[in-house]
Amino acid sequence: MFEKSTWIRLPRNVVVGHGVIDRVVDVIDDLHLQGRPLFVTSPTPRKVAADPIAADFEAAGIDPAVVTVETASFDAVEDVIETAEAEEVSYLVGIGGGKAIDIAKMASHHLEMGFLSVPTAASHDGVISNRGSVPEGDTRHSVAAKPPLAVVADTEVLAQAPWELTTAGCADIISNYTAVMDWRLAKRLKDVEYSEYAAALSEMTAEILVGNADLVRPGLEESAWIVSKALMSSGVAMSIADSSRPASGAEHLFSHQLDRLAPGAALHGHQVGVGSIMTAYLHGGEDGIWRDIRNALSSIDAPTTADELGIDDETVIEALTTCHSIRDRYTILGDGMNERAARDVATKTGVID
Repeated sequence: MFEKSTWIRLPRNVVVGHGVIDRVVDVIDDLHLQGRPLFVTSPTPRKVAADPIAADFEAAGIDPAVVTVETASFDAVEDVIETAEAEEVSYLVGIGGGKAIDIAKMASHHLEMGFLSVPTAASHDGVISNRGSVPEGDTRHSVAAKPPLAVVADTEVLAQAPWELTTAGCADIISNYTAVMDWRLAKRLKDVEYSEYAAALSEMTAEILVGNADLVRPGLEESAWIVSKALMSSGVAMSIADSSRPASGAEHLFSHQLDRLAPGAALHGHQVGVGSIMTAYLHGGEDGIWRDIRNALSSIDAPTTADELGIDDETVIEALTTCHSIRDRYTILGDGMNERAARDVATKTGVID
């Protein structure tokens, strides 16, 4: 008898488009959320989005509490939890980039409260996923959480975000190619849990973005539309799989190790993009898809070399040869690369000279 079951948690509403930031109160009403909200934001997003949204809530007779997060950390998550309890709020609204939304997500999970995601930058797929990521010391922790009850992504606001944040979001999506390759490999060699639907959705998302890379340009609302929808699809794939596997493979291990070796040198999405070039080469060799990945990244002004990341060649080699040990997740890196092999792949793909 077939007895397998799964519980897929997805947002009830996803609102994407021009000027939809004015509809946050309507979305809350549609979700039938009652009581006082806590806004979790950061300095710039507070001016751009949180304050205008707060004015809309106040016009509706609701006085939101607000926490402005300076840095992403577990201490910040604790501060949000304490504020939520002290202010006796009923739900959370994360307004900002990955920092504010991940902290709101993790706090709401601990509090067993719903939360709404209002991204102000299309920088990564955490705006809709069931995973939260927070740095601690020289490492970054990815933890399970619940996805938002709803997402409100205003393409006008997203188009005005710093261009490098958008390119980082694009690179994060493009790296789904190699994440899915690693997942399939792990299924074949280690019989890990695998979802054909989640893998196909994640891979299709990367393909659409690569195919439309020439349309992704600074300040264009159409670009924000393409990227935000891609990020949504990637996040949904992770929720379907109940795992980060559809969007996280060896390229993410490489990025996490760079965070330890050269903290703050480059954005997460840019690092995984460069990692994806090299891991795609490992999967397919000279005739593989790595050139398409590199060309797409170059087309959207995302880094394709160590120099463009602001990281020296030797740090790239050290990250490649050691990142397999970061977590127990089987990837194309297996039990690790030696220095000669790492230097060879990094040189052949043009990541280092």
